Amino acid sequence: MALVKIAGLAAVALTFSACDLGGVHPIFPNPVSPNGQGIYNTYIGISLVALVVFIGYEAALLWVVIRYRRSRQPAGYVPPQVHGHTWLEVVWTTIPLIIVLAIAAYSFVELQKDFQPITGEQMTVIVSGHQFGWQYDYDNGVVVHQEGSLTQDVTPFVVPINTLVKLQFRGTDVIHSWWVPAISGKTDAVPGYDNFSWLKIDQVGTWRGECAELCGAGHSTMQIIVQAMTQQDFDTWVAKQKAAASPAP
Repeated sequence: MALVKIAGLAAVALTFSACDLGGVHPIFPNPVSPNGQGIYNTYIGISLVALVVFIGYEAALLWVVIRYRRSRQPAGYVPPQVHGHTWLEVVWTTIPLIIVLAIAAYSFVELQKDFQPITGEQMTVIVSGHQFGWQYDYDNGVVVHQEGSLTQDVTPFVVPINTLVKLQFRGTDVIHSWWVPAISGKTDAVPGYDNFSWLKIDQVGTWRGECAELCGAGHSTMQIIVQAMTQQDFDTWVAKQKAAASPAP
C-alpha cells in the first residue's frame, strides 16, 4: 500500500511537470548545479518506477473487477476459495523487496556524492544558521549576513559561476536547514556538528530557497537568495564588500 500511495503522489507530480514551468513543479525547478541535477534525476527515476507500479497495480485491480463482476456470473455463484499459494506469495513479496532495495541503494549513492566533504574545491564558505537568518563566511574574509524578512528580499549569497564551492554548515542556536531546490538538497545546520554540501552553478542568475527546519517563531522569515555572477563581476563584488567593511581613514 505504501508503494501505491507513493505512486499516486508521483503521478500528481508528473502531471504538474507537463506544464511549461521549468522542471517538475511545484516540487523542483530546473537544476543549475550538478548535485541539484543528481537529486532531480533521482526523483524522476523513483517517480517513474512508482508510476509503473501504480499503473500495473491498478490495471490488475480493474481486470479482476471487470472480469469477475457479479453481473457476469450465474445466480448463487461462489468464486474459488484459495487459501495460500506459495509461489504467488514469494513473487509478490520478492518483487517489491527488490524494487525498494534498488531505490534505497540508488538514493544512498547519490546522497553520498551530494552531502560529503569534497576535495578540489576552489572556494570554501561557512554557512551558519541562527534565529532567524544566515551568515556566510568566505575564505577570502568577506562576510554576508542574511537576516530574515517577510517584507523585502534578503542580501544575496553571491558566488561565481563555474566554480566548485564547498559549503560547510553549522548552527549557532537550534537546528536549521539550508535548502535551495535548484542548487542542492536540504542540508541541516546543527549546533556542534558540521555538515557539508557543495555547488557549482553553471549560469548567471538568482535562485531562492528557505530554511526547511521549523526553528522558532521567525522560521518563515528565513529566506535564502543565491546569486551567481561571472568571475569578473564576482571579483568586483568582493572588492566592494572589502572596501565597505574597512573603516574610513
